[in-house]
Amino acid sequence: MFKKVISTKGFWKSVLYIGIAFALLFVVIKWAIEGFEIDYFKSIENPIFVITGLLLSGLVYGFLVSFGKFRGKLKKDEFRK
Repeated sequence: MFKKVISTKGFWKSVLYIGIAFALLFVVIKWAIEGFEIDYFKSIENPIFVITGLLLSGLVYGFLVSFGKFRGKLKKDEFRK
């Protein structure tokens, strides 16, 4: 079932879109908690590390959400047959 889900058309595109949306939403929410101060971005000591971490965590989140979504869709289609 795992191979079938990850080879479904549109799966990896969904992982990418959900991952990027998660990372952007996380930054905006964190920025809002800090009061929308521009100093929030200036206080980041190692921006490459932060951006890499955000993208990787977003991709993990996107993979889990997309996997559940596509697995549920495939199970539903199998049940109908």
